[in-house]
Amino acid sequence: MKLPVIRHIQRNTSVAQIENCVEVLESYCEYNRITEEEMDIIGELITNLCGAMEVHKMIENGMPEREAANTFAQKVLGAIDR
Repeated sequence: MKLPVIRHIQRNTSVAQIENCVEVLESYCEYNRITEEEMDIIGELITNLCGAMEVHKMIENGMPEREAANTFAQKVLGAIDR
């Protein structure tokens, strides 16, 4: 997860565009000849895209952009610490 990447995606793409991208990446993951390295990269991309969608939702619910991004980051870090 890279917060600057998540912020960039959130600012420059709609939720629908992000959802479409996630669908394409998930479909690509089903191809039987991708390598572990490719799978790791795709996983990182999907994580950042899903983070951007979550930040979008928080902003739509009235949270300021900076606070939404920081809240998301804290949520992820809190889940890792468990």
